[in-house]
Amino acid sequence: MILEKVIDRVVIQSEYKDFVDKYIDQILTEFKGKIHSIYMCGSIPKGAARPFESDADFTVLCVNPNDIDYERLSVIKDRLLEEYPVVTKIDTIICSIDDVLSKPSEWGFWVKIICVCMYGQDIGEKVPSIIISPAFILDLNTETKNEVDHRRRLLSNANDHTMKTRLIKGYSKRLIRALYSLVLEDTGVWEDDMFKMKNAILNYCEIDSALVNYLYACYLDSNHVLVEEFLRIADEVYSYFEKALNTMAASKTSFD
Repeated sequence: MILEKVIDRVVIQSEYKDFVDKYIDQILTEFKGKIHSIYMCGSIPKGAARPFESDADFTVLCVNPNDIDYERLSVIKDRLLEEYPVVTKIDTIICSIDDVLSKPSEWGFWVKIICVCMYGQDIGEKVPSIIISPAFILDLNTETKNEVDHRRRLLSNANDHTMKTRLIKGYSKRLIRALYSLVLEDTGVWEDDMFKMKNAILNYCEIDSALVNYLYACYLDSNHVLVEEFLRIADEVYSYFEKALNTMAASKTSFD
């Protein structure tokens, strides 16, 4: 089964059109000649953004990511956030064309399936079709352990309440995405709607539903979540995920 693109057409609400156009224009002006293409994912290009609640997610492709100065990028972000308060946050990922083409199950998946091209030539069209299989799911999760460990360390050392709530929300989302990857062969599609992800996990995974519902609740509202309790449950969820991934790897090996 071939994995299809999450966003098949761009539908940007009127509240965000000027913001998106201005962000792209300023990135291209600031880094003239260094940008190959610009992509978006999430609620804004889907036309499902909520003013004063939704953030903006961009991915910028270039030949050499070192050409992009993050301090200059931050100035653009801060300026636009002040001008367009309907946007809560701007995230920008920088990656190389080579990464997308040489890592089809990582950056290739991100650009081809998750993102939609807003400017330039869509390099995702050069990424081979992605076949849903145990091999793909295993490749997709190559960096999951490192990412989870990193998020755990950040949360364990966080002192600021605002930072704690943001980290818990992001950590919850990352674990839900990891669990969802386990059921791709059952669903046949990549969801970016967390509610649909949660329901698919409950339908197809044997994990304790209370753990999944807890993560989803933390994703929705992490304001009053106790860090120690969250970390304990996050560890339990990741332990389940790791065992399921190892079982998948062992099964794949037996069939190779």
